Amino acid sequence: MDRTHDLVLFGATGFTGGLTADHLAEHAPPGTRWALAGRSMARLEAVRERLTGLNPACADLPLLHADAEDADSIRAVAESARVVISTVGPYLKYGEPLVAACARAGTDYVDLTGEPTFVDRMYVRYHDEAARTGARIVHACGFDSIPHDLGVYFTVQRLPEGAPMHVEGFVRANGDFSGGTLESALGVFTDLPGMVRAEVERRRVEPRPAGRRVRISRAPVPRTRLAGGWTLPMPTIDPQIVTRSAAALDRYGPDFSYGHYVAVRRLASAVAMAAGTGAAVALAQFPPGRSLLARLRAPGEGPTAEQRAGHWFSVTFVGRVTGGVHAGEQVVTEVAGGDPGYGDTAKMLAESALCLAHDDLPKTSGQVTPAVAMGDALIDRLIRVGITFRVR
Repeated sequence: MDRTHDLVLFGATGFTGGLTADHLAEHAPPGTRWALAGRSMARLEAVRERLTGLNPACADLPLLHADAEDADSIRAVAESARVVISTVGPYLKYGEPLVAACARAGTDYVDLTGEPTFVDRMYVRYHDEAARTGARIVHACGFDSIPHDLGVYFTVQRLPEGAPMHVEGFVRANGDFSGGTLESALGVFTDLPGMVRAEVERRRVEPRPAGRRVRISRAPVPRTRLAGGWTLPMPTIDPQIVTRSAAALDRYGPDFSYGHYVAVRRLASAVAMAAGTGAAVALAQFPPGRSLLARLRAPGEGPTAEQRAGHWFSVTFVGRVTGGVHAGEQVVTEVAGGDPGYGDTAKMLAESALCLAHDDLPKTSGQVTPAVAMGDALIDRLIRVGITFRVR
């Protein structure tokens, strides 16, 4: 397309947006035409000055005014770019205008949302238009849900083709959260009935795979199938993203199921984690409780560089063939990296946008998952920037 920019980063002045800008400054291929967008030109200029210290070529980065509440500015950004990155959340509050503008303009879009209600509503409202214009709308391109979606994709490719299979993902991590992540989580906790309604509405209009079965497994796994430890179902958007990839790709076999768990070493830690999550959901139902939780960290705050340097994640996948001549065959894989919430999330988001802008990819459009839109090309990119995909 004849666009002014290959990609535009919307939200470059925020915490994760700044980290994403840093990665682009250091890793975008020479000749990539990219720009920064946000509400405050003064703050954008400060970001550009900082980026110039990383890469002198950033001194000439274009700066675009864009405000989620100004439809004309959002439309101008979408129409100027081949790919738009959004780090402006909570997405339920601020995200829809940019998705709508990209769907109409035929512009590819990536974000790092983990908000199921937002993803389902955007599918219902804009999938068909994006499919018509050729736009690829790719949500959940951070820790939610790149390691899990691409990790299962990587695992499935190492099991016999055409076989029924079950995959379990076990997440271990040491990390922290920003104020923006906390605000998004509170939005989800506050409106659980709305999340259910959005999911039901999507199911009414989304086609199901013909002649194949795909489902989320919620069966308890009290002990991991690895080296001991305890597990709890992990109530994130990741299983939905994984099973949507499975529904779109025949390689996942005629009968596919996925279970998603957080893994801890001690039973006491599992009990404390379950209790803490339940307490947070309960508190979020009432205004005083929400206010109390919101004070844990203000929007725009996040862990320091020193703290992020000590963070890590590891997701182990156990894939098993569940029937046919290969029944019982198993593979164990792992996706691992550094700071899950911010440093590596910025890598994943930036590399997803660069992948859409530069790589030879399968022809897709509409709302699609990272595995469906980018698959092997994105895995190769992530390996080059330090995220590990391996068979154990």
